[in-house]
Amino acid sequence: MECLHNNVVPCIIDEELKVLYYRGLSQWRTEQGYLMDTCLAAQDTFKKYLDFRIEYEE
Repeated sequence: MECLHNNVVPCIIDEELKVLYYRGLSQWRTEQGYLMDTCLAAQDTFKKYLDFRIEYEE
């Protein structure tokens, strides 16, 4: 809800990204890139669903 409220495309972690998401969470203190990349990939997937429905800001 906060993503939508702040005009940010949400990232939905599906089964395909779940393992990468958990790895990113466990290694956040030493390497933030894993979690950031996973969330950005999830956003890209969600944007594909939105492309034909609404306009959003990059």
